[in-house]
Amino acid sequence: MAAMTEDVRWLTDAEQRAWRAYLRANRMLWSALDQQLQRDSGLPHAYYLVLVALSECPDRTSPMSELATLAGTSPSALSHAVGRLEAQGWVSRCRDTGNGRIVRARLTDAGFAALAGAAPGHVGEVRRMIFDRLRPEQVAQLAEICSAIAGEGPAWP
Repeated sequence: MAAMTEDVRWLTDAEQRAWRAYLRANRMLWSALDQQLQRDSGLPHAYYLVLVALSECPDRTSPMSELATLAGTSPSALSHAVGRLEAQGWVSRCRDTGNGRIVRARLTDAGFAALAGAAPGHVGEVRRMIFDRLRPEQVAQLAEICSAIAGEGPAWP
């Protein structure tokens, strides 16, 4: 066993505190956002993210493979979510006219209206859970830290 752990760079005490604080905050935030969206709009947070991603696409349409990345989910989870959203009349699927192998998802007008109805409560919960608790300089630090973790360049100003 010792040979297997010789090359491990164990977390320092400070890193361990940061890691555990991140995990607690992340679980608390995702739980609160999911509860708020379910209570106020009957939407799981994952489905809300699909609607948001589609709303930001040109013509509110995206290939399913790209939508999975935009919504931060797996292709199979996305397919399940889109099926549920389709049953609500909020999303439709069709084959790409240029390449019939590609399936595209489109946010319907009813889906956009559902998103518009859910967004104010969601933004209020995000503000309550994050931004009302931070000073302006901490908001900038949060953006910088999260961008670094995500492997992105510097956060926008």
